Amino acid sequence: MDLDVFVTAHRAEWDRLDALLRRRRSLTGAEADELVTLYQRTATHLSLIQSSAPDPQLTGRLSQLVARARSAVTGTRRASWRDVTRFLTQAFPAAVYRSRHWWIPTALLSTAVAALLGWWIGTHPEVQSSIAAPDELRELTRPGGQYETYYSSHPAAAFAAQVWTNNAQAAAMCLVLGVFLGLPVLWILFQNMLNLGIGAGLMSSAGRLDTFLGLVLPHGLLELTAVFVAAGTGLRLGWTVIDPGPRSRRTALAEEGRAAVGMAIGLALVLFVSGAIEGFVTPSGLPTWARITIGVTAELAFLAYVYVLGGRAARAGDTGDVEAAERSATVPTAA
Repeated sequence: MDLDVFVTAHRAEWDRLDALLRRRRSLTGAEADELVTLYQRTATHLSLIQSSAPDPQLTGRLSQLVARARSAVTGTRRASWRDVTRFLTQAFPAAVYRSRHWWIPTALLSTAVAALLGWWIGTHPEVQSSIAAPDELRELTRPGGQYETYYSSHPAAAFAAQVWTNNAQAAAMCLVLGVFLGLPVLWILFQNMLNLGIGAGLMSSAGRLDTFLGLVLPHGLLELTAVFVAAGTGLRLGWTVIDPGPRSRRTALAEEGRAAVGMAIGLALVLFVSGAIEGFVTPSGLPTWARITIGVTAELAFLAYVYVLGGRAARAGDTGDVEAAERSATVPTAA
């Protein structure tokens, strides 16, 4: 594209759109129709320039012009309960469902890594001695030791809030940092699996693996699923940088990035539930079978939510992105 020729050919349209916007409160019917037409043309011009001949100054001017025209044409839109309902019943579960080919393998591989680490630590005393002194290990793993009292060391509400905050931050980091080719996501995921493997290995070496699982499973099933979903989505975002498919890289990252931000909000709600279970159920006096049943029920409910509501929404075309009317205009890309 010859940018100078393009600007010369369309400058009059942009100037006319700017003039109409300056007096938009007193437009005639014909002028209002003209404003809409010029808005659509200018949005297309902006997309063409961004994809073919990006110029920072011209892109900035047209972006402002398109934003002003969009506001004039569509009006100011406020979030409503309809948006909340759509997000919870369509956008979020659809985004999780669409990412299943990333987070399910991530979950299986991560669980295998945690199990392998746990086996290695539990069967190698020299590895255990590198973690802590023998007296400290006994204090950690004995009945009534630190592994057991950890979940009741603070008031339930405060503990649940702290757990939720930490987990939500970890999930958000996986989603946001995925754009760096997914490398930070792998590190965050490994740290989580290492902590899990250390706990399982040390308690296994003390003959108390059943106690460890009884403490972890009630909240851990849902909590780890949320972390795996965040990690898988982050890895998918990283792969989008490498291979955006038929879309332009800018468009692909914008669409997947908006969906990832929505998933961060949805996963924060999921982690709120797991945090409540960890704060109120895990340290409770309920029998182990009852606590695990609550955790399994929460996990199955989440999976049903994703596969039933999310699958239905995804098959209807929902990608987890904002609604079409809220997206910037783009130029169609040839397959």
